[in-house]
Amino acid sequence: MAERLNIIVCTFDPTSPCITAYDIHEWIHHVLRIPEHIVSMIQIEGTKRKVCINLIDNVYMQTLLKETNGQAEYKHHNGVLSIVNIAMAGMGTKRVRIANIPPEVKEHAMRTALTPFGTVLAVIEEMWPKTFIYIVPNGLRQVTITLTQHIPSQLTVDGHRALLSYEG
Repeated sequence: MAERLNIIVCTFDPTSPCITAYDIHEWIHHVLRIPEHIVSMIQIEGTKRKVCINLIDNVYMQTLLKETNGQAEYKHHNGVLSIVNIAMAGMGTKRVRIANIPPEVKEHAMRTALTPFGTVLAVIEEMWPKTFIYIVPNGLRQVTITLTQHIPSQLTVDGHRALLSYEG
């Protein structure tokens, strides 16, 4: 899967009235105040009520996220205000599969290693399915985490080289 660099995702309230492409462009220009030369692509995912904006500059993206604190308002033609959540593409709550960790490595060590990347919500051991005789852990851990930054594909956990994968 290709890495999504310098992309912010604006998620509009799914219960709010529909917004035209023209109005989205106007909102990006007037509310987010992103200069035209900084934008390299705008993709509207109508059914998901998301707008992906690819910026040419990572520094500008980080500044925008910091200045908006992850939210902006959209004022509809009927006067209704909607909150728009703004995040880096690939962020949000993810399920991370972790391999290559011995069973003696405790949950606390997993949480400590992943804390710099977000808020760890749960750590569980994956089990062999019921189609097998031994329904015991299979050596993989699954971590549910709300990301604040991407996790590298390899990470040291309690002195062991872990292999990590997650969608996005």
